[in-house]
Formats: sequence, C-alpha cells, structure tokens
Amino acid sequence: MQQYTRNLALEFVRVTEAAAIAASQWIGRGDKHAADQAAVNEMRSRFNQIDFHGTVVIGEGRKDEAPMLYTGEQVGKGKQPIMDLAIDPLECTDSVAYGRYNALTVIAAGAKGSLLHAPDMYMEKIAAGSIAAKVIDLDAPTKVNIANVAKALGKDPREVTVVVLDRERHQKLIAEIRETGARVRLITDGDIAAAIAPCMDDNPIDLLLGIGASAEAVLAATAIKTLGGQLLCRFAPQKESENQLLKEAGITDSTKILSVAELAKGDELTFTATGVIEGPLLEGVVVKGNKIITHSLVIRGTSGTIRFMKTEHHYQPEK
Repeated sequence: MQQYTRNLALEFVRVTEAAAIAASQWIGRGDKHAADQAAVNEMRSRFNQIDFHGTVVIGEGRKDEAPMLYTGEQVGKGKQPIMDLAIDPLECTDSVAYGRYNALTVIAAGAKGSLLHAPDMYMEKIAAGSIAAKVIDLDAPTKVNIANVAKALGKDPREVTVVVLDRERHQKLIAEIRETGARVRLITDGDIAAAIAPCMDDNPIDLLLGIGASAEAVLAATAIKTLGGQLLCRFAPQKESENQLLKEAGITDSTKILSVAELAKGDELTFTATGVIEGPLLEGVVVKGNKIITHSLVIRGTSGTIRFMKTEHHYQPEK
C-alpha cells in the first residue's frame, strides 16, 4: 500500500467548508435539491484545485444518475497520491431545506481499495465509543446491548442515551429502548454524526441503534476506527434488485456483520466534516456581519490526530 506524508485532511477541510457555506445559503428555503447542488458544485470545484488523484467510490449515485461526483468519477489535478473517496456533499438535505437540526458536508478518504464499495441500500447498525466498543453485538437484544454499554461506561441504564433515526420502521426499537429506562434521542435525518458522537468524551450520546444508509456507514467508519470506537452493520436489502447490486459489488454474503475494520481498511484514512446546521457532532455555519464562521472536524488515521477547527471567513456582503 502506498504511503503519503501530506495531511490531505487539512486540504480537504477547505472543500467541506466551501460546500457547507454554499449549502447554508439554502437553509429554510424549502429547496433541498438547490441546497445539495450548491454543495456538490463547490465540493467538485475545490477537489479539482488539490494536487492529488481521487476516485469517488461512494458519491452522488451512478454516472447515469448524477452529473457530478458520481461513483467512479476522477477528481483532483495531480497524479499522486492516489486515493479512494467516500463523500456526502450535503448529508441531511431535508434538514437544510426545512431548517431542522443536524446537517454536515463530509469527505472520507483512504488509499486505493481501503473503503468498502457499498451499494446504496439500508444497513442495520450499532455504534459505540472506545470504552464500550467491545461489548456491543448487532444480534443481541436491545436490552442486553444497553445493559452492557451501561456497565462498560459505569452508568445506570437510565443514564444511557441512545440516538435513533425518527422513522416508522424504528417504532418497535424505540419502545424497546424506553422499556430499559434509557433515554432516546431522535434525529430526523442523517446518522453519520450520530454514529461518531459516542466516540467523543464530552458528548451525551452513548449508543447508535437502528437502520440507516450504507454510504453513511462507510463515511462514519473512517472516523470511528481512528477514534477507537466500533460500528457493526449488516446489509438489509429490501428487494431482489438490491441483492443483485450486492452481487455486482462482489459481496457474496449479505448476512455477514461488518466492523469498522472491514468498512475502512488500514491506517491511511482521513475524515473531514463541516457543520451546516448544528447537530450532535458539530456546530453549524454562522454569519456575523462580514464574516462567516465554520466548525469542522478533521481526523487523520496515520497520526491519530483529531482536530476541531473553528474558522472565520471574511468577505464583503453584497449591497
């Protein structure tokens, strides 16, 4: 596997910042497609100003579905380093369109072949931070997982906070969590931030449970792995066409439980995210007079560094 010494995560933060600022112009305007397109345009343009060669392995969709940042697209203006990219130019488009909680722009990167080329479909998920990483089990009953996490964290089950996507499919799961006495934190969209949050020492979220998208699993795994946490997931195809997509991706056993080590391989991983709207991981874009303030998280696997960055971007408002 190639070795590279540049900290590209710090170069990618300019990409996520630009995408977040562009998307933030559409907060509460009711147009999720315009918000997403604004983020896509900025992310692609900024990628092509960086001296590297990237291949989008998880992006906006297949080439016939997305004109930019599609799966398989080549970005960057150089030949080295060669990297695979998993991206979400705007996670939680609905949150931005309707001014709801939690939205990010995200880039996960690694050496060629390091990121799982996951077909776009649902996955069952459970995620915990480093202290409880070894006690979670995707197949265990909800009450067992909560009891084990509580014990590992030195908490009573009633002190455990579990984040779950607010979906009809999770009604039974939510009821099971509440039966244990644990707290439920519901989010309307996007589980990247929610999956990473248990890895942060000062974050009130202890556990992620439920079913979410496969792309978000790979993106979150690149951060969770470096942070010492664990994300366990399993494909949950909803129709026969999705089983065919798994076969085309070379995944022969859809029942296998995947860990962070299989979702994101090796140590040459980077994770970069910038908040658009405040969520469980980052604050959002703030405009104050002639400056825009962004909040980003930058993680590099080879060095194990974790940076929270608050950046002021000065500009002249249009008159």
